Amino acid sequence: MDIRVKFLGGAKTVTGSKYLLEIDDYKLLIDCGLFQGLKELRKRNWDNFPIDPAEVDAIILTHAHLDHSGYLPKLFKEGYDGPVFCTTASGELLEILLKDSAKLQEEEANYAKKKGYSKHKDPKPLYDTKDVLKVLPKVKGLDFKEEVKINELITFRFQNAGHILGAAIVEVFIQGENQRKKIVFSGDLGRFNDPILYAPEIIEEADILFVESTYGNRNNPMVNPKQNLADAINAACERNGCVLIPAFAIGRTQTLLMYIKDLYASGEIPEIPVFMDSPMAITATSIYSHHTKYHKIEDDALENNESFIKLSKHLNIVQSHEGSVALNYIQKNAIIISASGMMTGGRVLHHLYNRLPRKNDSLLLVGYQAEGTRGRRIVDGEEEIKIFGQMVKVNCKIEFIDGLSAHADQEELLQWLKGFKKHPKLTFVIHGEEKSAQTLATILHQEFNWNTKVPDYMESVVLFKGI
Repeated sequence: MDIRVKFLGGAKTVTGSKYLLEIDDYKLLIDCGLFQGLKELRKRNWDNFPIDPAEVDAIILTHAHLDHSGYLPKLFKEGYDGPVFCTTASGELLEILLKDSAKLQEEEANYAKKKGYSKHKDPKPLYDTKDVLKVLPKVKGLDFKEEVKINELITFRFQNAGHILGAAIVEVFIQGENQRKKIVFSGDLGRFNDPILYAPEIIEEADILFVESTYGNRNNPMVNPKQNLADAINAACERNGCVLIPAFAIGRTQTLLMYIKDLYASGEIPEIPVFMDSPMAITATSIYSHHTKYHKIEDDALENNESFIKLSKHLNIVQSHEGSVALNYIQKNAIIISASGMMTGGRVLHHLYNRLPRKNDSLLLVGYQAEGTRGRRIVDGEEEIKIFGQMVKVNCKIEFIDGLSAHADQEELLQWLKGFKKHPKLTFVIHGEEKSAQTLATILHQEFNWNTKVPDYMESVVLFKGI
């Protein structure tokens, strides 16, 4: 038996994760992510898949974020019709994320056609809602630690990765004629002291390891994030402004609500209204009540399937488009939480369009901003940002809160890697910008004496021959 891997994404970049395991003639795809961020990366979404999608036998997802799952509808559209394995929580999240992704692409294509800022006469979405509906019946939800036999030679199981609800480490076991091999995919690893999710499961052995490196070159300590949040809110109120928080619908939004609840209770911030303006985040929060064993939130904090955190009169759920637009007329003393977290799409765009020019307002960044996104351009200090085809001046106060990212930082990645009782024969450092990946790979090689490789996009590597 021969085993090969081909890197179809997530190589020297934090997006588009797709790793094709070829086990003799059996083709197993680990993650099926959408490329986001830089234009040259997004253009890859439109390329032909490297093989006929119908030749892929099965897909395993580490978690539901679009950079790991968002290419699924296109793959089904082009002929894939096999199973999609993920955790039960990921399966629920997948439905809302993919439907939202399709809806946003449809809306963007229609808006570009209406405004005429696309170079195409009739711009089309990468996929639409009909394509998403082809995916959902094929999703197979599993529990952590549940061992699943794909065929006579291949089994796998999920272990908790932290990061977001349902995120998993994937352990793949392959029985050859003479040897049994174990291949581990870390997925995206979470924080070891996350207020909501449990720490990533320690894995003790692997023949081949694929480890993420989003924060492979830096630490992001969780030092006083709640106090920093209070400072940012209070400063905006003193300027008679509002706070706009582009939040990741799954994970960070729920953490923010918990912190705000605590700050109200302690009197550290005034009891100003919070507007949760993300239909996807509103739906996602309900899923926490379906999967209580996977997080630390007490049952009595789960008010119901709509509000999640008890902010009583202070939390305003914004469902309609009209209600979202009406928030633009609020001049002061409000907190607006809206997706997407990297400001690549969603309702947050019209809030940015209206609030970036306002000197009294604050834009509060609470998560990782990938290269090529609006968020990264703002972090890098650009004075104008393109939104809806127009340049918008950045006059508002830009605030950052370290420690709220859902990704393990360098110290935590190394903490997780030290859990291996013996080093893998080969470790691929993936899902990180090139500098981050190379830094982590160098540390593992020089300090741990591990055999490491930072793969290139579309590179193929033989893992085993004749096992």
